[in-house]
Amino acid sequence: MERKVFETAEIGKIKLRNRIIRSATHEGLADEQGFPTDSLLKKYETLAKNEVGCIITGFAGVMRNGKSDIFNMLMIDNDLFIDFCQRMTQKIHGYGTPIILQIAHCGRQTRSKKTGLSTVAPSAIKSKSFTEETPRELSELEINEVIDNFVKAIERAKRAGFDGVQLHLAHGYLLSSFLSSYSNHRTDKWGGTTENKFRIINEIFIRAKQQVGNFPILVKLNAYERRNGGMTLPESIEIAKMLEKVGCAAIEVSCGVHEDGLCTVRGEKLPIDAAFKYSFQYKNLPSLIKVIAKLIVPALTPKIKPYENYNVIAAAEIRKNVEIPVIVVGGIKSIDSIENIISTGQADFVAMSRPFIIEPNIVRKFKDGIQQRTKCIECNYCLIAVEEKPLKCYHGKV
Repeated sequence: MERKVFETAEIGKIKLRNRIIRSATHEGLADEQGFPTDSLLKKYETLAKNEVGCIITGFAGVMRNGKSDIFNMLMIDNDLFIDFCQRMTQKIHGYGTPIILQIAHCGRQTRSKKTGLSTVAPSAIKSKSFTEETPRELSELEINEVIDNFVKAIERAKRAGFDGVQLHLAHGYLLSSFLSSYSNHRTDKWGGTTENKFRIINEIFIRAKQQVGNFPILVKLNAYERRNGGMTLPESIEIAKMLEKVGCAAIEVSCGVHEDGLCTVRGEKLPIDAAFKYSFQYKNLPSLIKVIAKLIVPALTPKIKPYENYNVIAAAEIRKNVEIPVIVVGGIKSIDSIENIISTGQADFVAMSRPFIIEPNIVRKFKDGIQQRTKCIECNYCLIAVEEKPLKCYHGKV
């Protein structure tokens, strides 16, 4: 009997061959200007050949001041990117695989040293992970400029042949930081109540729908954060209802912000060797400090558990409150877990990130019964090294 996860399914008008989605993962395979390279196309082609249900790209920037500080972010802030992306979508569609463009503005989780522009956020609150500068609070005019740039990016994605877009409302980036009272202290119509904090997303949907009609717009949403005043599950449920009302095609449920540490991507061991080699925050520390830190920091850093399926309970609660499809991501490692999540209705789709880095053919292996569980050991070296190198699996070694 075929597993339910390998039945065909739909998100809006997007047809998927199965219910396993490659979650957005920054690849560092754009060029310095943000154009997709042949290496990025080959990475997506490998996923498509191996029967992934759908590809969500690594995040693409909608504005230069929102470009990530990590290595070679994809961009979609200019019409010049359309033809380059179209070549990519046409190639992936040749394998019968839909491809969705994730779009984002990094907000206070980037550095002016990298963008050449001032860092902006809903409120002038410094990130504990980006301590070099305090972001500048966006004005009303600038908020509308952000909205317009997201809408233009959605239009470009449609013209480039993507099957949909995913707004990044998670992990502490700009739209996420509007939704969280931890980072949004505004007292005007863009802050305070849940409705006001959601206003910027609501406006993006309304203005985009006027331009692109029923072109699918998905979101990635934090179900919760580990910050005082941050997103909670009850509020994320209310936001999910608002998203459904405004025409969202599907919600991918995630968690955490950069300051939460290893919350979004959990692992039993700290990737301390990778951090000391690649992270801008730690790589230039004196050697003696690094030696001492390797002995002390792991013992003092609380481990965030569970390590597997850690957003499933939250996704199931959101699923109870909306009719649109819910996707869950976070520590999902085995085909039995995937089948259980889908068959019990806890989510409609499952997304994975790290397993696809080490095994881009993991879906085919699951389907053919070759393998029951990913080989990923959750060392998280891949997601540290990508600060300055293209994405690859390090499997616990640097």
